[in-house]
Amino acid sequence: MSSTQKRKKDASSQEMTGREKKKVRIAEARTIPTQSPGAGPSQQGPRAVVPMNSLAGLPSAIELEKVVESRAFEISAMQTAMKSASASSTQRVWQALPRHLRRRAASHDVRRVPKRLRERAVAENDALPVKKNHLPKRGKAKQETRTDSLLRRQKDKSWLETHIWHSKRMRMENMWGYRLAVKPTEKAYRPSHRASVQGSIVHDASYYSLVELRGTLETITGSLRMCCDPQGPNPGAASGSRTHETHIYEPGKYPFGLICPISIIWKPVSECVKGKETGSSTPTSVPGPSLERTVWIRFHPTVHSQVISALQTAGSQYLAKKKAEGNEGVRLEICDLKDQINVFEIMGPQASQVIRGALSAVPGDSRPEFRQFWSSLADVQTSGSVPRNMVIGFTVLDPRLRFPPKLAKPKPTNQRRNDVFPSIALAKSDIWDESVRLGIAKPKYTKKELDDRRAKNLIPGTPLNPQRQDDRVPVILIQRSLEAPRKNGGHPIHGWTLIIPSGWGMAFWNSLVFTGTRVAGQRERQTQAYEAGTAYFPQDYPSTSAYQEFSTAKEDELRDTWERKPPAKRVNYEKLQVDDPFSPNWNRVLGRNHHQGDGGNLVPTQREPTRIAAPWLLRGPDSARIIQQLALPITPPDLLLREMNSLRIARSLGPLPDALNNQDLMQAALVTVKVNVCRRGLPEDLALIYSMEDEEVSKAIAACQVKTDEADPEQFASVPPSESIIGRVTTGNFSLSIGSGYAVGAVSLVKWLALLKQQARVPNTTDRGMSPYVKIRNTNSDQCRLARLELLEEGDG
Repeated sequence: MSSTQKRKKDASSQEMTGREKKKVRIAEARTIPTQSPGAGPSQQGPRAVVPMNSLAGLPSAIELEKVVESRAFEISAMQTAMKSASASSTQRVWQALPRHLRRRAASHDVRRVPKRLRERAVAENDALPVKKNHLPKRGKAKQETRTDSLLRRQKDKSWLETHIWHSKRMRMENMWGYRLAVKPTEKAYRPSHRASVQGSIVHDASYYSLVELRGTLETITGSLRMCCDPQGPNPGAASGSRTHETHIYEPGKYPFGLICPISIIWKPVSECVKGKETGSSTPTSVPGPSLERTVWIRFHPTVHSQVISALQTAGSQYLAKKKAEGNEGVRLEICDLKDQINVFEIMGPQASQVIRGALSAVPGDSRPEFRQFWSSLADVQTSGSVPRNMVIGFTVLDPRLRFPPKLAKPKPTNQRRNDVFPSIALAKSDIWDESVRLGIAKPKYTKKELDDRRAKNLIPGTPLNPQRQDDRVPVILIQRSLEAPRKNGGHPIHGWTLIIPSGWGMAFWNSLVFTGTRVAGQRERQTQAYEAGTAYFPQDYPSTSAYQEFSTAKEDELRDTWERKPPAKRVNYEKLQVDDPFSPNWNRVLGRNHHQGDGGNLVPTQREPTRIAAPWLLRGPDSARIIQQLALPITPPDLLLREMNSLRIARSLGPLPDALNNQDLMQAALVTVKVNVCRRGLPEDLALIYSMEDEEVSKAIAACQVKTDEADPEQFASVPPSESIIGRVTTGNFSLSIGSGYAVGAVSLVKWLALLKQQARVPNTTDRGMSPYVKIRNTNSDQCRLARLELLEEGDG
């Protein structure tokens, strides 16, 4: 053996193994420290020598305080040794912490551990090996800074201001041009749902697109009327005290060309300007048509280019119409505010307490409405008691001045109601001013400078007093509700939407998260809509281009997973008679496969081929009324065409083209439904919805009335024919609110009307109104389950 190998062997033998280190640690924990002879309480006077077999010299009474004081060190040492000995062998200090402070989030940083456990953490941390200073691969002049490195990683995608915070705690994916958080790394599905219905949960929705329109009230209203849903209220009849939720379509193509749902926020108009407009000193409730207005439109980022194109087209058509009438001075400005706004969604019953504890309004606000609202915000048990879509604008102090925040607690004895109603004065905010937004885009003071100010306080932990030069940040607070109509059931979820300027994302985010609220990703946000019984964009909006993009990506993912498995370990869809297991074929659902048949080399005799309507989704506040009228003994296609034309004429769009057949319009319509499983079964995504014969419905109802789950197990054992498919499930899962499985899907309008007629024809099926019976089957099973369908309408808000 060489001398080099012998030295390596001697060096390795001197290092202790992990088991030896653990033995030393346990032995140290079990060692009871002793007190030196001179460290105890001093004795006064000479000590008398007493024989061992004599009772002379013993005191007649014992003073308990002096005995305990003299043995205090031994008692404390024994208790500490017992506690440390039991904990050192079974539990480390990192395991004694809550989950959100454990290893991955804490990074083994001793400063993240509570003070009472820091000594143990230091002792348990093994000495890290000293890293050797390697020479840089590139020269000092060519070294890449951290800022350049982070910017380089954002070439093909954008990061939110809270990206680094999320990337340490969440699973990240590239979505819609952003790097977004999908779900937490820890097991948080049930805790996140529990937080949304019992506590609070926050989501960074700054990736949503925001477009600003500027022009006269008449110009903006006319442009929006050409591309917004004709059902519901006029998008231009808004004072700015509430937001308006609607859908946007391609201009002039309603009911076809659905793009996405949008939220319209109008800038409130001051009373003095409104008084000047009418030429009177008293304020009016309706502004004049020539008044300059500003409106914000929020929508999903996957249709960013489509919405902007639709707004530009609608604006161009309206301006051309006005110029043809002789109005040359009209104009419309469209601005993209993609990087100027941050948006946080705080949902749950404690959302009001989170906002009240994390934010501090600037004192001295002269509005009595806001003072009343802010003083009673902490006592709001749920934001569902606040008027729907109410807008509150105000200015807050830098949230870092009062960090760490405390969750506001409602007063249990406060029985007064929150009688604050939407108003123009309450909705005012300086965040609408672009110069104000850009002026505070960067905080004046860094976190280090604020920490230096905080270190000068005489009492540690005292909040900083706001100074004149500290930032004042304008914000907007909007009430947000996820709820289905009351007759559809569901469990509504209420909260707030907080809009702040860019550059302040982390300052507000840290304060919101530090109140104890949970953090939601894309999965948790979708689950909130599912549990509330509402449709979620884009996966519950078939016939839209965003749904087609989502469906294609999902199909590639499912097909790739299926093809990686060997034939013996994957589902045999051919045997299960599932033609499209990875993506729904809506033409098959609508019964229009004959239009897509193989025509061979035959040439059509008509010069112009017959125009076939594309699949379209019937949604809106009036959809239930329209469908109820279609169920009457009148020709449904003619009635549907008449209803669509009346809605178009009300918005000055004109009737549908004559080339469109009313039968094709009826045949191409889809409606969104809610699938409620009667007894057993868990509907999954892409499950098939089948219709049943009258006799089969009667047998199914009789089987459901039996109280055992094993009644007639072979009733739906056979696979139904493909001709009986009437719809597909778009979102299916187990609902934690209901305690059973339910799903959201889409069915053909023609088949839905046929189901309603069947319900009126078969006895004992009208006990729950318009809820016909159907069969559902998952794509990976041949077992059908009995279910009832309900028309999913727009929410009551």
